[in-house]
Amino acid sequence: MAERFHLFYIHGFNSSPQSAKARILGDAVADDPRVQLHVPALPYDPGQSIAILKAEVEQCLPEPVGLVGSSMGGFYGTWLAEHYALPLVLVNPAIRPFELLRDYLGVNENVYTGERYEFTEQHIQELRQLDIPQVSQPERYLLLTQTADEVLDYRQGVAKFAHSKQIVEEGGSHGFDGFERHLPTLYSFFNLTQPE
Repeated sequence: MAERFHLFYIHGFNSSPQSAKARILGDAVADDPRVQLHVPALPYDPGQSIAILKAEVEQCLPEPVGLVGSSMGGFYGTWLAEHYALPLVLVNPAIRPFELLRDYLGVNENVYTGERYEFTEQHIQELRQLDIPQVSQPERYLLLTQTADEVLDYRQGVAKFAHSKQIVEEGGSHGFDGFERHLPTLYSFFNLTQPE
């Protein structure tokens, strides 16, 4: 029996495991016995989020693990990819969330769960501490980004992952329109054959 492939989908800030891309991946691998999908529910707190992700990834090792990170999930995924030498697909990733999320300081509400919470300066500093200024092995990364992302400047991802494989699409949105079109690309990147 071949090893299972553990595929992690890492959702973004103020998102949840019920997000559209998580559901698309779930449907895609539902009938593939080789692939086990993990979609951890991450809190707003960066330190807690990384602790959850570390624990879940370490439970899967040494079996093969691949990561897909969207928005803030791309930021967290980069930290995991560097620390555990894992392949990562970044989908409209947050590159400098410690700058971007200053707009969220104060009380917020998660649109999926209804949870109300306070995002603080301490959370901003935790994000700074998780930053990976330069990745060590660009070939471990694949960037999927769309130029009309209304939340993030897509050019930051293009610049940071300049030496990695990139798919840059004109138009689109922060949610990455047509994500399902790239499922064959994901399978290929993770060296998996797509099921019939």
